Amino acid sequence: MGAANTSPKETTMPADDARPSFIEQEPGGRPAFIEPKMVRILEGGFEMGCATGRDDERPVHRVSVDAFDLAACQVTNAEYACFLAATQHPAPLQWEDPLFNHSEQPIVAVSWLDAVAYCAWLSQLTGRRYRLPTEAEWERAARGGVEGELYPWGNAPPESLPDYARRWKTSPERVALYAPTGYGLYNMGDNVHEWCADWYHPGYYARSPEHNPPGPPDGHRRASRGGSWRHHIKVTRTAARSSIPPSFKYADYGFRVAQ
Repeated sequence: MGAANTSPKETTMPADDARPSFIEQEPGGRPAFIEPKMVRILEGGFEMGCATGRDDERPVHRVSVDAFDLAACQVTNAEYACFLAATQHPAPLQWEDPLFNHSEQPIVAVSWLDAVAYCAWLSQLTGRRYRLPTEAEWERAARGGVEGELYPWGNAPPESLPDYARRWKTSPERVALYAPTGYGLYNMGDNVHEWCADWYHPGYYARSPEHNPPGPPDGHRRASRGGSWRHHIKVTRTAARSSIPPSFKYADYGFRVAQ
């Protein structure tokens, strides 16, 4: 695969294509659920981590993952609303806040436990096993088949992104506003932190298995990946890791689903 673009361009796709989900209808036209558009990530290996990053990104080590599917977009408020209506699951704190409740914004202020509950509900409805991605799967997808670059688009700094200075002022932006990665994934590295399936340990890379690493067997914090609208630097490097306890809920934490 060729090198990633180093100067991302704003997408000119029609609005319908920028919302890669479809709606299943109940009798009377009410949405029963919105099934995400999934992108196939082929089996493959890559160098995981960053030699010049934080301590928990080292050592850089070779990892391979089986083929899997990853949602093109972060789970949106519209998608999560179907889950809330069907299950009476408690709504996030920001659910009624106009800064956060646009239907095409990513759902925020959900705990890891909330994200897992959503995956279980969607799996039961569709007969397909939705889950959170592992850290290795997330990084494999974000790298887009290109080795050693800092960001999904290459090594150009975040400030080179289109409209960087005026984006993410007070909340996350709507998903899929700008061009996807080479793998067809939107907002990889920005908008909200994305929960991963793994427990987090800062020294895990030193003992990680090479094939399909699942993360530590236990822990106190769950891993997350990607950047945050709330940070001073809005976009996070592909190898950067973060974590919080699984019950915590922050306005810059969301998720995307895998299969």
